[in-house]
Amino acid sequence: MAMRTHYCGLVTEAQMGETVSLCGWVNRRRDHGGVIFVDLRDREGYVQIVCDPDRAEMFSTAEGLRNEFCIQVKGLVRARPDGTTNDSLKSGKIEVLCYELVVLNPSVTPPFQLDEDNLSETTRLTHRVLDLRRPYMQNNLMLRYRVSMEVRKFLDANGFVDIETPMLTKSTPEGARDYLVPSRVHDGHFFALPQSPQLFKQLLMVAGFDRYYQITKCFRDEDLRADRQPEFTQIDIETSFLGEEEIRDMFQGMITTVFKNTIGVDLGDFPVMTYQEAMHVYGSDKPDLRVNLKFAEVTDVMADVDFKVFSGAATMKNGRVVALRVPGGSVEGGGISRGEIDAYTEFVKIYGAKGLAYIRVNDVAAGEGTKDKPWPGLQSPIVKNIHSTALKAVLERTGAQNGDLIFFGADKAKIVNDAIGALRIKIGHSDFGKKNGLFEKGWRPMWVVDFPMFEYDEEAQRYTATHHPFTAPKDGHEDWMVTAPEKCISKGYDMVLNGWEMGGGSVRIHRADVQQKVFDALKISPEEAQLKFGFLLDALQYGAPPHGGLAFGLDRIVTMMTGAESIRDVIAFPKTQRAQCLLTQAPSLVDEKQLRELHIRLRNPDAAKAD
Repeated sequence: MAMRTHYCGLVTEAQMGETVSLCGWVNRRRDHGGVIFVDLRDREGYVQIVCDPDRAEMFSTAEGLRNEFCIQVKGLVRARPDGTTNDSLKSGKIEVLCYELVVLNPSVTPPFQLDEDNLSETTRLTHRVLDLRRPYMQNNLMLRYRVSMEVRKFLDANGFVDIETPMLTKSTPEGARDYLVPSRVHDGHFFALPQSPQLFKQLLMVAGFDRYYQITKCFRDEDLRADRQPEFTQIDIETSFLGEEEIRDMFQGMITTVFKNTIGVDLGDFPVMTYQEAMHVYGSDKPDLRVNLKFAEVTDVMADVDFKVFSGAATMKNGRVVALRVPGGSVEGGGISRGEIDAYTEFVKIYGAKGLAYIRVNDVAAGEGTKDKPWPGLQSPIVKNIHSTALKAVLERTGAQNGDLIFFGADKAKIVNDAIGALRIKIGHSDFGKKNGLFEKGWRPMWVVDFPMFEYDEEAQRYTATHHPFTAPKDGHEDWMVTAPEKCISKGYDMVLNGWEMGGGSVRIHRADVQQKVFDALKISPEEAQLKFGFLLDALQYGAPPHGGLAFGLDRIVTMMTGAESIRDVIAFPKTQRAQCLLTQAPSLVDEKQLRELHIRLRNPDAAKAD
């Protein structure tokens, strides 16, 4: 008989009366009055093993079993007695009467119980192998596998070819910080790990492969957050001879198919919104459409108010004043308390805001009131310093009603967008927001399109590429790249789901002369461009086809599907927020011999040792 005939979790009543051989780990051992029950676990789930004292040798072995022992069981599949079935398990209607029991490998006492829910992340990542045995992690990684397979099936059916691109490549600017790899055979020279296969996939289009994809690792040495890792997995795609809308339609179809076939979710329609509209209404280029709150623009009516915070913002270069109406926010007993407002005030300061002005709307019908008592229906210390024209505009544009609370953001547009955009999400996802219909559960995908080509870096006094330097401008915008870069719109697009950017891309520049204009706008000289991107510029001269593509974050997609709080819960061996692997203790020191071979001398060896 084979060592294993079935997976534990897949044994059902279909195998009734058969003798099976199972392998797995002891999840739990129970002694019930002379009969021992063992819950045996593998990647497919659980099955109940019954050990009867009639077989003395086998029973003696069963008595010595402990959690996480790796064992083999041979036995007869039979129906569970009436009243003992478990409908939550695939194998819940049967049990296996054990004939033979072999301990393949005992286990020391685990540092935690696998059914514990309140484990610290440090404990989980230090003992990651055991953590991965937990059903939660098993399910997450099996889902990740299924997502990858659905992606591959879709792309294969649409003529895409999986081609590997180099892991050791050239360091290029205009992106996140590279991970550098020293060369042993070329003294003082370095490879870089790829931030993405961007340049190579463009070269593959020039090479005539037409449709390329790769599910590949990318590396970025950047500050880490819950949705970031120093190494992450990208579904990287490029195609020739398709326009912007055709590319979006194809990959909307891919994501729709993946969600339907893996978790049974129909994503429905994907509304399309321009970058300008998204920033105007939501203060974000990845709006969470589940939150039913929008900005009202009031910059134009605040220029001459006595409240200097508003008038100063309304008149400064790139200044903005917005109002965010929270329906029911001032309802007595059920609204947002003063303590919560204070907490929100501290929250927006994280994003650079200096404070958070607000107005409670008690009675709209009370109107303007008198000079001594202006706007009696509005409660806020700022009301007396804002003239009636502005207040009327606020009430009208927000659609304010009795019992509402209106928050304001006033500062440089970036600060307002970041702070009030984050506040919008915070309120929407709060208990108050969920109770009062400001948040709708579900899946709300969208496309954000027409990104600006460039952003101005105040510190460096130069423009930088919003997406990357290889994104094509809208037709007719080519000349603006040099004369008026701020007006230049790109053929860039992002797919957004529930406030997360799932993937993004663009139509690429396929002509060397247009690519040089971008470099000119970025103040990259022809000499520097040739030095850093010469291989791409040269390739574009050989009849490069029109092409474009996008890349999806596989980790993010699976995180959203599972509802996990962090992408670390869908990666087998992730790094911490300090970019460390607690399992292997990487990064680590290396010996002097290795450093000498790589022509490396540590500038501060004592600090390295202390670390």
